[in-house]
Amino acid sequence: MQNILNLITEHEQIIYIVILMIFLGIEVIGKVPSVLHTPLMSGANAIHGVVIIGAIIVMGKAESDNYMALILGFLAVILGTLNVVGGFVVTDRMLEMFKKKK
Repeated sequence: MQNILNLITEHEQIIYIVILMIFLGIEVIGKVPSVLHTPLMSGANAIHGVVIIGAIIVMGKAESDNYMALILGFLAVILGTLNVVGGFVVTDRMLEMFKKKK
């Protein structure tokens, strides 16, 4: 427990920045009109593809006893993959609305 508290104390400024980025991201995404949702989703899919590759690289270069890097890398791969797949599903459903009916 003391190790976690020391880690938080050492990286306090970075933690504040991440929290502020989360709130800023929610505000920005909440203001996007629905017409722009599909192009933005496609861009987000490309970005999360890079996140997945980066997470795989982090996991590959992490030492076997560095559990924090392995756990965070694994979570980044799982969450990034879910976001990419979900983005493609949503984009496909939205583009389906514009196809001609048979």
